[in-house]
Amino acid sequence: MEATRVGRALRMARKLLPSRKEAPRPTVADVTLPALSLPLERIALVVCVLGRERAAELLGGLVDAEAGRALRHLERFAAMPSAQRQAKVAVEFGERADAANRLALFLETAPEALRQEALSGLPPYHRSRFPQWEGTGPRVEAAPVLTAVAERRIREALR
Repeated sequence: MEATRVGRALRMARKLLPSRKEAPRPTVADVTLPALSLPLERIALVVCVLGRERAAELLGGLVDAEAGRALRHLERFAAMPSAQRQAKVAVEFGERADAANRLALFLETAPEALRQEALSGLPPYHRSRFPQWEGTGPRVEAAPVLTAVAERRIREALR
């Protein structure tokens, strides 16, 4: 019964509104998307770090105008000292936005020994987020396997 009333009300409202004029059909030129600008600096940085020997060849496969810009970025990155290039990579492709939450989840669910080892391996700026676990017990020398697992889980949480 309620559905019928709603249906009737909608039909009445449509009758009161002016009729829609059909929009003209879009032409092929209207449908074509504009050329997207690629993040060439980031692409060149990845190619420089991961495929240095073939970097120019890989970037040469881009569209001509973009290939030239990418090659200029590549030259700039290749001229940087290694430490500066690594810092650039860390800034561009650094930690996830939710890294702190993922790290907190890992530490909450980890067994005590793994948590202690992970906390000892955290950088100070991450360790300061977890004052509740600072100095919760005497620090015992951990097995190398436990240290490796803790380091890996931290890396996974932060990536």
